[in-house]
Amino acid sequence: MHKVESNGAEIPAIGLGTWDIRGAQCVEIVSEGLRLGYRHIDTAQGYDNEREVGEGLRASGVARDDIFLTTKVWHDKLNAGALEKSAEESIARLGVDHVDLLLVHWPNPDVPVKETMEAMARVKRDGLTRHIGVSNFPIALIDEAVAVSPEPIVTNQVEYHPYLDQTKIVDACRRHGISITAYCPIARAKVIGDPVVEDIAARHSRNPVQVALRWLIQQPGVIAIPRTSSKTRLAENLDIDGFNLTDAEMAAIADLARPDGRIVNVAWAPKWD
Repeated sequence: MHKVESNGAEIPAIGLGTWDIRGAQCVEIVSEGLRLGYRHIDTAQGYDNEREVGEGLRASGVARDDIFLTTKVWHDKLNAGALEKSAEESIARLGVDHVDLLLVHWPNPDVPVKETMEAMARVKRDGLTRHIGVSNFPIALIDEAVAVSPEPIVTNQVEYHPYLDQTKIVDACRRHGISITAYCPIARAKVIGDPVVEDIAARHSRNPVQVALRWLIQQPGVIAIPRTSSKTRLAENLDIDGFNLTDAEMAAIADLARPDGRIVNVAWAPKWD
């Protein structure tokens, strides 16, 4: 699996998302994923599973230095002081001495972006994270964050899949050398049964999930973090290196985007581009 280079970070193009996986199942999925070959694990304070993710890391037997570990700070902890404390708590729950990437999970309009990014930079300089980034930031906030952040921003984690056109935010991030990390990359399984995706999958002797993931990581600077609680799916989601989509196939999948394609639109979401 190739890595995406972004402002000094090298991030494995496929990661394991852990949203809504908790308890013993989370430990098992993370440890099994690492044994299968995943080297990028994504969690968050808001997922309430950092402790189990850490247990899974240790149970896998894979060396910590070989794993790219991401967690996120919740949007009610973005003030100076609260953010640093939150990061320390995440590190403690994970049972590691640092993460590889710390993200602002959602923007908070009541906290200045400058204050948040300066606090993120302090966390990095204190050695608690190797890199910093953001999540769910629209274009105006990305531009502002880049302008005020004392440290480079390496990714913007956003919802991205065939039914949601994210061309504007992808282009904006590329202008700053920032990668895109796609969550909900298979649109919560909506790609399964889609005639266009199924037809392309049949041509390549693959399944539609593999095609949707290939479509994402074949785009420059794009990373995907599929989430699954199935061990069979774990292996399949990682096995997407043996084929390439043609330009026509890439375009056909992009054409599936529709105005109502967004899945995640919580009450605290910013105004999307």
